[in-house]
Amino acid sequence: MTHWAAIIEAVAVAVSGDQDRGVELLARRWDGTRERDAAQRCVVAHYLADLQSTVDSEVAWDEAALLAFAEVAETDLTPVGILSARALEPSLRLNLGDGYRRQGRIDKARAQAIAGQVSADLLPEDGYGAMIRTGLTRLLERLDQLTESGI
Repeated sequence: MTHWAAIIEAVAVAVSGDQDRGVELLARRWDGTRERDAAQRCVVAHYLADLQSTVDSEVAWDEAALLAFAEVAETDLTPVGILSARALEPSLRLNLGDGYRRQGRIDKARAQAIAGQVSADLLPEDGYGAMIRTGLTRLLERLDQLTESGI
């Protein structure tokens, strides 16, 4: 089985509801990658973040996903059906920004939300694109409310 096939299988298990097995399989995939496997590391970390039981662990995986993403070439994610790697950036930034918000790191959260909006023009004009754009807008609104209330 190729690395990508194993990653896709692990993601399928994770999103099917078997979180413990999903974490186990994704962690195994992470351990099987090298730093130069940026696209694979990005995808694995992106999904591992969603399966964490603490915000700090989630943020650590979201940071790992974004760090790996910086080394992903435009067509590196085609094995998982993402034709333009840059279209993943707004989602990565939304997830990290929301994690920072939940940690109380408002300035870092705002920076991620703004960067996500800047890259949102890369999103497709479909339900997924609308969901991420709306998420970024809502995140900024929440951050504005927190700032206004003095938190």
